[in-house]
Amino acid sequence: FTLPSCGSLGFVGTLWLLSTMMTVGSTCPRSCHCTDRNGVVVQCTSRNLEKIPPDLPKDTIILLLSSNRIRNVPKQAFKDLHRLRELDLSYNSIENVETDAFQGVSEGLRTLDLSNNRLSSLPKDTFAKLHARIRLSNNPWHCECSLQETLRELRLDPETVNEVSCYTSVQEEYVGQPVIQVLDSGINFCSFHQKTTDVAMFVAMFCWFSMVIAYIIYYIRHNQEDARRHMEYLKSLPSTSHISKEFDTASSVF
Repeated sequence: FTLPSCGSLGFVGTLWLLSTMMTVGSTCPRSCHCTDRNGVVVQCTSRNLEKIPPDLPKDTIILLLSSNRIRNVPKQAFKDLHRLRELDLSYNSIENVETDAFQGVSEGLRTLDLSNNRLSSLPKDTFAKLHARIRLSNNPWHCECSLQETLRELRLDPETVNEVSCYTSVQEEYVGQPVIQVLDSGINFCSFHQKTTDVAMFVAMFCWFSMVIAYIIYYIRHNQEDARRHMEYLKSLPSTSHISKEFDTASSVF
């Protein structure tokens, strides 16, 4: 038994490195750069991407998609990336994150950055079973009940939590204030939502009641008009006494 020479080891190492690079390169999206660090790091920053690449390596552990033009995160966008630990979607134009967008990575994901996008609301179950630390700062949030219920289930990044502010709100006085501070002060946006719903129901019932009253009034007036016309018609008929007199006169003649 003889040990391989240093030259042989170097040759074998070179072949292994080339093989690794070819493997990574063959699965790496064309617009991205991939490196292997006990898992694939996919670098797609500032590539003018409008969609999340569909051909991502299944052993991706870090996915960097910041500073692109992505507008939507579709359902099951990362379903095959079971090893994904870090996902950066900051500085895009994301307006919508579909329910189950993070299905498949929810258990292992540790960091999710959605800051500096165009998000104003999120479906309640968007981050279901997600244990990641999440950045949602610098988005035009609309502060109302569904946002409150969504934030209640999240682990917001403490460094940026005060940058999650109300861009608009069901109550104007909270515009510009950090959402967490508003909620910590005891404000319940869901109670405003309930009041708004109650008012809407009251208005709907009032309109329905008004329509019923209007119909009844119309019905009565219409019947009164018919009755008046009927009376006028009866009055226009010859009276019975006049008919009787004419009959008596005719009888005496005969």
